Amino acid sequence: MNRRRPTLHDVASLAGLSKSTAARALSGNGPVAAKARQRAAAAALELGYEPNQQAISMRSGQSRLIGLVIPDIANPFWAEVAKGAQDRAVEADLSLLCFSSDWQSDREARHLRALVRARVDGAIVNPVADSAAALHAFGLPLVLIGSSAGGFPGLPAVGTDIAQSVRLGLDFLNRRGHGTPALIVGPFSRIARTRFVAAVQERLGTEAIETETADYTVEGGQAAMGRLLDRPRRSHLAVFAANDLMALGAMLALRDRGLDCPDDASLLGFDGIGAGAFSSPGLTTVAKPARALGARAVAMLVEAIEGRPAEGPVHLPGWLIERGSVADLAAPAALRVAGGSR
Repeated sequence: MNRRRPTLHDVASLAGLSKSTAARALSGNGPVAAKARQRAAAAALELGYEPNQQAISMRSGQSRLIGLVIPDIANPFWAEVAKGAQDRAVEADLSLLCFSSDWQSDREARHLRALVRARVDGAIVNPVADSAAALHAFGLPLVLIGSSAGGFPGLPAVGTDIAQSVRLGLDFLNRRGHGTPALIVGPFSRIARTRFVAAVQERLGTEAIETETADYTVEGGQAAMGRLLDRPRRSHLAVFAANDLMALGAMLALRDRGLDCPDDASLLGFDGIGAGAFSSPGLTTVAKPARALGARAVAMLVEAIEGRPAEGPVHLPGWLIERGSVADLAAPAALRVAGGSR
């Protein structure tokens, strides 16, 4: 037999208070004697009473709910972004509703409509669609995250400093004695691809860069690396992949061919996901501040919800994680070992 859910009336009766006094005591709004507040709290605990959040949100105009729409929750990078957002939301006494668009603009739009129906106070979105129509139709405070945010200059945004992070990777390759690396990058439709390639071209001062296109997945990187390996080579191959999953896929492609990383080819990733520490060899990568990105986005959304002036685009710096996937061609041959010199 289902037990009836306790109501505010039940709490008031048990506490010996009027319904309005019990409501003020539990909400913390309005003057209530300390003893009455204690009795209301004890009664609510005894009965297992939970306030009707929908009713509260209708009265206050705020639900204390925010949304997060990321492109691929299976990618560890985006899972870390969600973790950072969730931790910051808890600190702000907010609850987070998380959706994955799976890189599909129609699914993204559906999620945004669901968030409106859920009466969220605002949302954080890594936009998939190039059109701003769905975002503006959302009609609530928004903060954009990721490289795609660059296509919507009128909205507050936070992301990685791509130019600075790419520079870190290219300068490391240069110190290791590598020339221009081949690139494994995402589909042409993604703003992230455009920004990554442009940053590489600007740093190297050339547009003549060998490039392979792939999905941002292990399988995509594996296939792209296979195509690179099919081309004739005169020197050691260095590959800079636009995310770590593609770099790990490239490592699998080398293994499939009976080749060694980094002796036959060097690999540099871009994300800093934990899986790179467990590959063999460990993946050298430029780490992006995933958790900090999620946390900063929530802080910016809170400001937007409260009507404070929107902060301009925020770009958080990346950092290099050196492991063993890049050969040190600058070291004397007798000192070269996998991943560096000693």
